[in-house]
Amino acid sequence: MRIRIPRRVALAAGALVLLGATTAPGVALATDDGSSAASASPKPTVVLVHGAWADSSSWPSVMERLRKDGYPVRAIANPLRGLASDTAYVSSYLSTIDGPVVLVGHSYGGAVITNSAASDPDVKALVYVAGFIPAKGETVGDLAAKSSPPIPLISTAIPGGTDVSIDPAHFREVFAGDVDETTAANLAAVQRPANTEAVSEAGVEEAFRTIPSWSLITRQDHAIAPDVQRFMSKRAGSHTEEVNASHAVMISRPGAVTHMIEDAARDTR
Repeated sequence: MRIRIPRRVALAAGALVLLGATTAPGVALATDDGSSAASASPKPTVVLVHGAWADSSSWPSVMERLRKDGYPVRAIANPLRGLASDTAYVSSYLSTIDGPVVLVGHSYGGAVITNSAASDPDVKALVYVAGFIPAKGETVGDLAAKSSPPIPLISTAIPGGTDVSIDPAHFREVFAGDVDETTAANLAAVQRPANTEAVSEAGVEEAFRTIPSWSLITRQDHAIAPDVQRFMSKRAGSHTEEVNASHAVMISRPGAVTHMIEDAARDTR
């Protein structure tokens, strides 16, 4: 018995066969401008490194925006045990990621990325978000001392050292002045203490000398004075933008943070 196949079905099937015969796996189709889709540079993985008195839960609003725009995103749990050990940890983490990376550091996380990026050729851009950018031989403590007034800290003795955290009574005014009171209180309650070695160990690398960098300066910051941020950013030769925000800018102004990260990603592809 002969089965009649509608002409439009036959044509569609033929087109699929032809397409399959002429586009073997791994061979890209040409785009309108003559380039191939497969040859287009992939979007880099954005790796977010939090600083002291914060954790990876600070980044969700930024991550959501980046993922919506097609960027793979990772948020590292920075140990906050000391600059040398934190650098080693982040360096090890970066070695597990294939392809280009945009490395983002907030606050003390800026010091960590400045050191860890130097050993990873896949890091194509550094983004400092209200971040410390220490020079070789300089400590975070040296730079923090340039800000005034000093941050009200609570010290806790631990085996082999001392941890410090922001006095919860002053957390909002220091860290999150443009965040609502409930959110600020929650941030104060879950803040991650930092070991004093995080601020007392000197930097040994200056990745910003060989890797393009961007710096988001927060004008309402009471943890790192805006003038100190400007000084570090100028010294590093960073592309800078300023925003009216507190130190918790990734929470209060996630759009501004995302915009700078994506600028860095586009300029280094």
